[in-house]
Amino acid sequence: MKVWIPHERGRALLGDLPTGVTVQVAEALDRIPSDSAGVAFWVPPFLSKGTTARLAGEMPDLRVVQLLSAGADAWVGRLPDRVVLCDARGVHDSATAEWVLAAILAHLRAFPAFARAQSRREWAYDGFTPTDELAGKRVLVVGAGSIGTAVAARLAPFEVTVTLVARTARPEQGVRPVEELLGLLPTADVVVVLVPLTEATRGLVDARFLAAMPDGALLVNAARGPVARMPELTEALAGGRISAVLDVTDPEPLPADHPLWTMPNVFVTPHVAGSVRGLLPRAYRLVGAQLRRFLAGEPLVNQVVDGY
Repeated sequence: MKVWIPHERGRALLGDLPTGVTVQVAEALDRIPSDSAGVAFWVPPFLSKGTTARLAGEMPDLRVVQLLSAGADAWVGRLPDRVVLCDARGVHDSATAEWVLAAILAHLRAFPAFARAQSRREWAYDGFTPTDELAGKRVLVVGAGSIGTAVAARLAPFEVTVTLVARTARPEQGVRPVEELLGLLPTADVVVVLVPLTEATRGLVDARFLAAMPDGALLVNAARGPVARMPELTEALAGGRISAVLDVTDPEPLPADHPLWTMPNVFVTPHVAGSVRGLLPRAYRLVGAQLRRFLAGEPLVNQVVDGY
């Protein structure tokens, strides 16, 4: 049986595999190589697009696609029925949660403004105007999956009030249902969006969502760009009433002439929340464990059903 992985380093990180398993490195693909016969288990490159997903239909022996990303939106609905799709839920929890904390703190303590001032060699403090602080803030986390709960755990020591929202309520965990979202937004100083991209969440952050946020609130999007309606988000931010830190946009990369680049109340990072040095060891531990489950005929974890 053949296994395709996207990194040469991944071979050593997979751990021990049974005899008869051939691991080959297949980096970014725009077509299926002639030696795809026998490939039953495929690990595509990180953040592969839908064009890569369509190649799965040309691989006759493929049975499992194991993603390195937590999001599976580029793959849902594009695979043959015989192929099981699994995401990397859990792999990105710590890195993305750290990015969210860094984003909130950087905004509240005005680090982007100070960085711009440093580039001008300007001492940008008059001795009187303070920055904001995280302590005492009300944080609404939209998306109570593994990353959302990791964010909540890391916020706990900062003396904040955290409310989590999910597709369905989990009262025993204090998780509120998405039907209550519009009523919760006016009470939030910081809104963190961490939902998967599905038909239900596409355009979730729209004009009504943004209008419900109170003056001075911060939006942090570490989900997917299309979760927000970009024209409506851009218009809301242009007014200066609210601010945003965005790791994702629609499209990506964000065009050089897009107005978000020059707004002082917006900070953009290039979809890097999960891209840290520890990613590959964590990801390939999951891949190795999944491979051994597959070869033993055991159920795979993180199977994606209906986009989740």
